[in-house]
Amino acid sequence: MNPLIKKLERFTRLSDEDKRILQHAAASRLRNFEPRCDIISEGETPRDVNLILSGWACRYKQFEDGRRQIVAFFLPGDLCDLNVFLLREMDHSIGTLAPVTLAQISRDLLQRMLDANSRLTQALWWETLITAANHREWVVNVGQRTAIERVAHLLCELFHRLRAVGLVREGGYEMPITQSEMADALGISAVHVNRTLRELRIAELMTWKSGRVTILDLPALEEVGLFNPNYLHLDREGQQFDAPGT
Repeated sequence: MNPLIKKLERFTRLSDEDKRILQHAAASRLRNFEPRCDIISEGETPRDVNLILSGWACRYKQFEDGRRQIVAFFLPGDLCDLNVFLLREMDHSIGTLAPVTLAQISRDLLQRMLDANSRLTQALWWETLITAANHREWVVNVGQRTAIERVAHLLCELFHRLRAVGLVREGGYEMPITQSEMADALGISAVHVNRTLRELRIAELMTWKSGRVTILDLPALEEVGLFNPNYLHLDREGQQFDAPGT
């Protein structure tokens, strides 16, 4: 299933017509990217909304001396900013972390999607609000949590987000990033990430082998990371949302 459909159905029960529209959007202008290249770079003019269908990408800012801060991970089902085409130029870059397949949704097609009915519009705005909530939590993570809390929190967040689109299997998920990339997201050194992951392994909370993370004790890991999944708003379980005019 289109991962965006799977995610939006956490918010509302989409009609067959809603799903048809979203399937059409996901099938339009497909593009494939190699790992660790830019989908769009800072300074470029955005013209489309990118829907991640498979693979991982990230939003990042980079200094001239090479230092980089990753400020968001994009997973399957994520829209890389619903209204990004309103910008005259990108103030950040979006790059791949693994092989990525995405759909480029034009402004016209997006407008037709939003005009289709208010239920689908509300579901897409929900996606935008979740993105903003996720950004706030990342600010808190980097600004206030300790290193071990940051790592544990990120592992828990990825577990919940990937489970929402059906990408958690047997208590674990594929994580095609390096410890250096994790460090860029958490604001600590790669050495510190390595040491912290070792602590979590010794405590038998998780393992990370051959690009796969297995969560051995999710409640305990959430406790270490001071993790509360409320900011992800994934607890509706597809409750019916009756928007005006539907």
